[in-house]
Amino acid sequence: MNIEQRQFLEVVDRTPLVSIDLVIRNEKGQVLLGYRLNRPAQHAWFVPGGRIRKNEPLQEALHRIARNEVGIAPGPGRLIGAFDHLYPDNFAGEPGVSTHYVVLGYEFALPAGAALTMDDQHSALRWWDVDALLASDEVHANSKLYFRESPGNGLRVGA
Repeated sequence: MNIEQRQFLEVVDRTPLVSIDLVIRNEKGQVLLGYRLNRPAQHAWFVPGGRIRKNEPLQEALHRIARNEVGIAPGPGRLIGAFDHLYPDNFAGEPGVSTHYVVLGYEFALPAGAALTMDDQHSALRWWDVDALLASDEVHANSKLYFRESPGNGLRVGA
């Protein structure tokens, strides 16, 4: 069930949203980022991801998001951790309404032979070395969270 834009804006204004971000690595260990066209995080490189729907099991959400965002089925992987993503704006550009996501970061390798496709939320997809994405002002700070050393996420820089 889809809710109307005005109703969804009320949800965004009053509650956190739950989503899954995909940390997809190629055979070189590089990470896939998309250049976002929509809010929040508009005009920044960001890992693919999407909201979990009400009553949608996590496994189904993971597969739907990977298929819709980049046209692939996710390979075996691991949960990196849970992260807060806070944005001063919202999908509609409505003044005074911020966005709060509670994000589950899921890391996996690009399945062999998988062909990536791009959705209409991105103008480009690109593979990034971890050190380069951490150093870039074009990569959104929330995507960088997955690659910074943190006791909670088990990741090590350059891993």
